[in-house]
Amino acid sequence: MKRILVTGGAGFIGSHLCDRLIADGHEVLCLDNYFTGSKRNIQHLVGNPRFELVRHDIVHPIFLEADEVYNLACPASPVHYQYNPVKTVKTSVLGTIHMLGLASRVHARMLQASTSEIYGDPQQHPQRETYWGHVNPIGPRSCYDEGKRVAETLVMDYHRQNGTDVRIARIFNTFGPRMRADDGRVVSNFIVQALRGEPITIFGDGKQTRAFCFVSDLIEGLVRLMGSDHVGPVNLGHPGAFTILDLAEKVKRISASRSHVVFAEARQDDPVQRDPDISLARQVLKWEPKVAVDQGLNETVKYFQDFLRDPSR
Repeated sequence: MKRILVTGGAGFIGSHLCDRLIADGHEVLCLDNYFTGSKRNIQHLVGNPRFELVRHDIVHPIFLEADEVYNLACPASPVHYQYNPVKTVKTSVLGTIHMLGLASRVHARMLQASTSEIYGDPQQHPQRETYWGHVNPIGPRSCYDEGKRVAETLVMDYHRQNGTDVRIARIFNTFGPRMRADDGRVVSNFIVQALRGEPITIFGDGKQTRAFCFVSDLIEGLVRLMGSDHVGPVNLGHPGAFTILDLAEKVKRISASRSHVVFAEARQDDPVQRDPDISLARQVLKWEPKVAVDQGLNETVKYFQDFLRDPSR
């Protein structure tokens, strides 16, 4: 049994990770400031003797003991990370410094949740870990893109300079239950609009491509990376991208919605293509996604149907 710290543990991905770690028999210390996370996501764990919940913002230092640290804390959707871009940068930079300092002090292994956004609007398809990216450093998305790029720099510098035991996961689009209805990301937007009978809004022409990984597959990849000997970075995502217009049609079909698709002006610096090359993950982690996109969408639609009937659940 390990004592494992999960920052952002009340968030969409973080709460599923807490579930997995508890199920694996570990003690979990969940840190969250509830900016995008929710107590509802981890309410079922409260009272478990191996689960501890602390309200804290990792922009500020904290002194704890742990065997492993999963640093997931950071708003991840454009709506939320652009709400306070300076705070987003601070979370990625100061927060990562504080977690690296904690991991170094107590000799814990730390996994940094990075993102496919470090590739920006890529000019290489699919994206491999060796690709350095094509990012606008002064655009409205740069608070997140560049913040995560600096976080990766810090992780590797602590590793080289101080010998800190680290792992880096580059997470591609992930979806599933516990996404926020107001998340602003494409899967939750489309599903909520479809279930409410509202127009499904596509920004741009809908020909931009994305790859979508179900949350349980991502969690398996994170756990395998933490337990591996590979520092990373490692892409974790579902290969085989398809267009946003195709996603809208899938959501309409699965939710039996009569909503029609409308188009709005494209968002600045929105990537045209995004598709992970997961050859490295297959090789070093023996990992690849198992859940088909349609299967994952079915589960996610059911979650939002229940949520919209009773948001207090």
